Amino acid sequence: QVQLIESGGGLVQAGGSLRLSCAASGLTFSVYGTGWFRQAPGKEREFVALITRGGGSYGDSVKGRFTISRDNAKNTVYLHMNSLIPEDTAVYYCAAQPPGSAKVSYWGQGTQVTVSS
Repeated sequence: QVQLIESGGGLVQAGGSLRLSCAASGLTFSVYGTGWFRQAPGKEREFVALITRGGGSYGDSVKGRFTISRDNAKNTVYLHMNSLIPEDTAVYYCAAQPPGSAKVSYWGQGTQVTVSS
């Protein structure tokens, strides 16, 4: 059974930083693409970042502010968020997609990030 468990969300002031973590189990973590999406109230789920063996990619709204990394020994992917703005407020979901696929196969339950102005 695949599980993706997020942690690290919370309330932060604008300009601050947070680090999200996603611990994975039940899959061969090192070969999966793993990443983050987010969904704000009343909006569609939005791509944030993805990391594969080929490197990382980012959504336009977070480029230059967020950094994704992973530790294969710990089966964990991280999202380092800097220079947070209120528009970053959302539920952040961890995601995993199989090698060679552009579709997400597994989702975490989400962690809330709230940025106050």
